[in-house]
Amino acid sequence: MIRFAYHTRRWNLDTVEELKGTYFYGGLTNLSAGELFFWVMVDSTAEHFTGSTVAKDVAAAAAIYLGQNNIRVSGKLAGATPGTSRASQIARQQLKGIYMPMRLPTIVGGPSNMKIIMTKKLSTFVGRAVPVIGWFVIAADVAQIAWNTTSAYNRIARAGDKLW
Repeated sequence: MIRFAYHTRRWNLDTVEELKGTYFYGGLTNLSAGELFFWVMVDSTAEHFTGSTVAKDVAAAAAIYLGQNNIRVSGKLAGATPGTSRASQIARQQLKGIYMPMRLPTIVGGPSNMKIIMTKKLSTFVGRAVPVIGWFVIAADVAQIAWNTTSAYNRIARAGDKLW
């Protein structure tokens, strides 16, 4: 039995053939359902990172990098997160002395020791928000790739191999 996989981004058809309970996909033969899912995921990931999304993803990676607390700072109080980030330094230089009318939440630390700290300083808020925005963009990319992969796989796979 020959079926066709529809790729939404490329608008072309890739032949998918079922042979003795295994799959043929993109020139690869005798693929199990798990291997087929893997290669569909590779294809979906490659499709996602072509074109206009590259600039957005580079900016997200730069935001994450700029938000890393890898610059040593002396004079911090005990219990404070050590170091500061390039984003915080730049924000403090550019937005010096600007205060918000109310306290805004900021995220400090990593996944294992994350804290939410309130601040009125705009520079502190901006400096701490830069990496958070980067992580949200990357998380959105992962979610979109997962959705596209699962949808494409389910269009190709036999009823017993589909994920839902």
